[in-house]
Amino acid sequence: MRRRSLLAVAGWLATAVLATLVGMAAIRLVGESITGTPGGVRSQEEVERALATPAPTASGASSPGTGEPAGPAGPGARRAFATAGGTAVAECGPGGVRLVSWAPAQDHRVADVDRGPDDDVEVTFVGPGGEHELKVRCVGGEPVAVADD
Repeated sequence: MRRRSLLAVAGWLATAVLATLVGMAAIRLVGESITGTPGGVRSQEEVERALATPAPTASGASSPGTGEPAGPAGPGARRAFATAGGTAVAECGPGGVRLVSWAPAQDHRVADVDRGPDDDVEVTFVGPGGEHELKVRCVGGEPVAVADD
């Protein structure tokens, strides 16, 4: 009887070790996508470089003192826009402008969205302060916020 108990414990331990090794091998095979940081970890220098690069704004960003558009524009150009009601990212492409993503600000919600691609796209955020509409169109291959018609 004692020998049978010893074999049962040894079998259970062997199974537990085998299951653990198979699990670790599977995680290693899948790689960083399960356990890692999406896009990797950035160094301090990369973060400082990214923060030092001016981001375009909805009012038509320009290089300081020149009045010229900041950064290169062209097909597939993406740009972020912000309103009191939320933010949106748009890009220009062969089919026109397209909303890539949008997110309401705290205490706001998305009331309506026309994501495109089309001649113009829009997203409407609603919150305690009222309605905030963002309308975007492509001008010279670059997304630009425009006043509602």
